[in-house]
Amino acid sequence: MTSTATKTRSYFRRLARYYLWFTLCFALFLGALAILEHEGMPRQWIGHLYMFATIVLYAIIGVVSRTSNVSEYYVAGRRVPALFNGMATAADWISAASFISLAGTLYLHGFDALAYVMGWTGGYCLVALLIAPYLRRFAQYTIPDFLAARYGGETGTRRGSIVRALAVGATIVVSFTYVVAQIYAVGLIASRFTGVDFSVGIFLGLASILVCSFLGGMRAITWTQVAQYIIILVAFLIPTIWLSMKFAGNPVPQVAYGSVLPKLAAREAQLAADPREAEVRARFRARADDYAARVAALPHSWEAGKIEAQRRLDKARGRNAPLTEVRSAERELLDYPRTADEAARVWTELRAANLARAQPPEPHAEPFPGKTRQESDIRRNNFLSLVFCLMFGTAALPHILMRSYTTPSVHETRVSVFWTLFFILLIYLTMPALAVLAKYDIYTALVGTGFDALPTWVSYWANVDKSNPLISIVDVNGDGIVQLAEIAIDGDVLTLATPEIGGLPYVISGLVAAGGLAAALSTADGLLLAISNALSHDIYFKIVDPGASTQKRVTISKLLLLAVAFIAAYVASQKPADILSLVGAAFSLAGSTMFPALVAGVFWKRANFAGAIAGMATGFLVCLYYMLHTNPMLGGSLDAVWFHIAPISAGVFGVPAGALALVAASLVTAAPPRESGGLVAHIRAPE
Repeated sequence: MTSTATKTRSYFRRLARYYLWFTLCFALFLGALAILEHEGMPRQWIGHLYMFATIVLYAIIGVVSRTSNVSEYYVAGRRVPALFNGMATAADWISAASFISLAGTLYLHGFDALAYVMGWTGGYCLVALLIAPYLRRFAQYTIPDFLAARYGGETGTRRGSIVRALAVGATIVVSFTYVVAQIYAVGLIASRFTGVDFSVGIFLGLASILVCSFLGGMRAITWTQVAQYIIILVAFLIPTIWLSMKFAGNPVPQVAYGSVLPKLAAREAQLAADPREAEVRARFRARADDYAARVAALPHSWEAGKIEAQRRLDKARGRNAPLTEVRSAERELLDYPRTADEAARVWTELRAANLARAQPPEPHAEPFPGKTRQESDIRRNNFLSLVFCLMFGTAALPHILMRSYTTPSVHETRVSVFWTLFFILLIYLTMPALAVLAKYDIYTALVGTGFDALPTWVSYWANVDKSNPLISIVDVNGDGIVQLAEIAIDGDVLTLATPEIGGLPYVISGLVAAGGLAAALSTADGLLLAISNALSHDIYFKIVDPGASTQKRVTISKLLLLAVAFIAAYVASQKPADILSLVGAAFSLAGSTMFPALVAGVFWKRANFAGAIAGMATGFLVCLYYMLHTNPMLGGSLDAVWFHIAPISAGVFGVPAGALALVAASLVTAAPPRESGGLVAHIRAPE
């Protein structure tokens, strides 16, 4: 034992030394880039240097950590110290949704968006208390491994194969939905900082994902994620501390947050009463009424509109109008809805968008604002539902739970979860401050600016994705002055644009982009590995070919990882939804399908095969049904919602339905075999 403890301490010290050197070199790299920018290096080159340096770094770690050993590839040899496993898990957890989208969502929705902070951090408490230590004592490779052993009995039995297959299906659906959001974020960052097309940027980022996960599996991913967490932390804190000093003279963002919030509230009240703002909002309301009238007059309004668009094009061509005017008329005709049904959908969406912009700004710090008590109650219920879904979804995410297998012992797993929470909170407690500081900057510096003096960052971000602009500022009332209602900003752009909004050097913008890239890549690596391991280990090895050699198993996993990565990249290039919507769907599906079976498998010996099948199937189907029938992007209608609960919180129905189905089916069928109870006793035995 003494020898083992000595080796463990020596290993920890060696890792600490490596990452201290890495942090020092990273600081020197930032300093060198700052000097080069000061000496006149073009911004585009700085962006390329960041992208190149980070991708090369991850590639080096991937190559050095390459392995064909099954234990190393699946669970990093079960020898990752708690501190470093905490950093790696935090990087795995702080995805693009957290780094890129969360601050933007807080900016756009104020108090309501705190549901994400509360749900995600609360979910990790569930992981620590209910699942992670018990999975480590089970000491296998994947989540389907545990569910198959607990509910299906011995390896190779028909029941075990059924449970395993269902768990693999849930793992794939949840992880694939989540990874598409990460790859979308990679394309967003790469296109902004290299100047390439969005779709090309996606496949550029894909190269860095594959070079780690493909070569070394969990071993390479773990050591890459520790490095990525250091980059994420530095990238997030520097611009936030800068804004904190700028507006509050205090380098602690959480303290500055409290002093700037009253100033923001005063500015919000001032803008709400501004007559020019009221004029712009009235114009948006008039546009919404026009679209409503068009929808009411279908199909005649669609036919008349198409004839009018063709007439404008013919008129422009007939009088030899300037080429820009002709091209504009051509684009208008091309973009016109092709059928009356498409017109109904497009005009309804445009009406809703204009109605939203016609509303006065809501107070950032007011909880659940509403014109009536019922409206306020609906917002409160949606807030609590979202917290519920994110908590239970967090506790059932396969790529996060897999990290429970990588520590040397159950005790180390418990300590690791503590460190994970600590490293996550360093970021999460800063995000509300960043949102308020950036919002105050925009409300005071950008609002009221002349259109002829717009800052350059506006045009930069407006041109990243021309088909779906991330920021748009249009002079609606023609007064030449920017009003708040004339600004449309995508939440996904706020964190990345914060350095430019705050007037920081471009080198910090590149740093934030590198942080966002690290967040997206770290999570994408873990998700892709969860999918490929489920397919190669749980389907191929456990069901199809139990006699496969270890080399063959690892090779199959690598090939499957490659295939899944390219499919996910293709789906992400189609821009199926915004980042947070995709992530929310993944959490609802994970909680509904996996959480009841996982927790019952640990704490209730009476839970059996029939209960697990019923619970997983019922939870998944209820959650999926609700999303498909209420989410307009999936062909549903918001008119079909239950109790006014938003589609993103579908898990609030799926989790209870799955739990009830599991309990009912377990009670009306035969008790599980003795070995299932023995497994429960083993994983819950005192350390």
